[in-house]
Amino acid sequence: MADFLVLGAGMVGVSTALALQEQGHAVTLVDRKAPGRETSFGNAGIIQAEAAEPYALPRDPLTLLRFALGRTNDVTWSMAGVTEMLPALWRYFRNSRPARHAAISRTYVKLTERSTRDHTPLIEAAGMENLISRDGMGLVYRDRAGYENAVADAERVARTYGTRFRAVDGTDYAREDPALLKAPAGVIHWLDSWSCASPGGLTAGYAELLVRRGGRLLTGNAASLRQAGNGWQVDTGEGAVSAEQAVIALGPWSPRLLSRFGYRIPMVYKRGYHGHFEAPRTPVRPFLDVANGIVAAPMTGGLRLATGAALVTRESAPDTRQLERGKAGISDLIEIGARVDEPQWSGARPCLPDMLPLVGAAPRHAGLWMNFGHGHQGFTLGPTTAALLAQMVAGQPDDGFDALLPAKRVA
Repeated sequence: MADFLVLGAGMVGVSTALALQEQGHAVTLVDRKAPGRETSFGNAGIIQAEAAEPYALPRDPLTLLRFALGRTNDVTWSMAGVTEMLPALWRYFRNSRPARHAAISRTYVKLTERSTRDHTPLIEAAGMENLISRDGMGLVYRDRAGYENAVADAERVARTYGTRFRAVDGTDYAREDPALLKAPAGVIHWLDSWSCASPGGLTAGYAELLVRRGGRLLTGNAASLRQAGNGWQVDTGEGAVSAEQAVIALGPWSPRLLSRFGYRIPMVYKRGYHGHFEAPRTPVRPFLDVANGIVAAPMTGGLRLATGAALVTRESAPDTRQLERGKAGISDLIEIGARVDEPQWSGARPCLPDMLPLVGAAPRHAGLWMNFGHGHQGFTLGPTTAALLAQMVAGQPDDGFDALLPAKRVA
């Protein structure tokens, strides 16, 4: 068996290290921070088995105009951010054509439909059951027309992919969830998703499992990765560490590192924010307030409000307007309470223009592997793409996932 460096200790990287370890490989996991402290820390904590289709860019002129004029809290943008990402955004827009999006979704659903199944043995082995709820997630609609359109689309998704849901009248849903201050028009309750009360804690628990099973976890500088003889080497707090093979699982930082080796990987960076609040009552399950583009999720640290996407440069200063707008908008639906005193978190969702993660061997460098670009679903899909990568390393690729391979997508 080979020895591996896995660069990146988010959910994708930690899961990759565990999957390779399970095959008998010696694994060293390297990150500049503790496991689960970047993008995997700040998400809404939902393992989205219901996400049969990736998020497409809207193509209707009215929605695009609302985005352009800042009339929606789902997406905000800066001219510098859009300009910097314009080539990737244009490809993303073209891949959002209905026929192309449907083809992408046929691969995507094969990933998400197995997400909870792939998390299950890790949750059990890591002793993290106390963090997991298996009660789905809600999409809350405030107007009747929006709710009826959502029901029709949920029925389409269910017919196409077999994803289960309930359409619940708002008055009935308010009886189910005492945290709601008033009844919405209606709620789509997706039944197959799970939620986690501490996504960073779950990721850290998986990393502890890796160490208990004999793996190494080191603090180091992934940007120092270099070829060394027939293998790879990276600088860590314990000095230079070498291995025969290396996996890049650095999420939004992956393209910058790989550019040093001649790879050009366009990416859309969707920044998100969250805040915790001392809500006197938390909802029975996480939900998205569709009208205000904000997710409310019960967490160990309080009620987490998590935002949509900000299309800004990687170097842009923090701008919490989406979080503040979302908080104000949702406050008539649920009592928020005081803000928890904590550093403001933000993170970038690494979205590739074709909405699929890159999983597989680097085209031009022996012993170098890629596993990143999961967009909104790194927390959901970490164990799934890790299992696929481990199969590829073993020379047993899973049929039906050719669309993930870097050889067909990386310049």
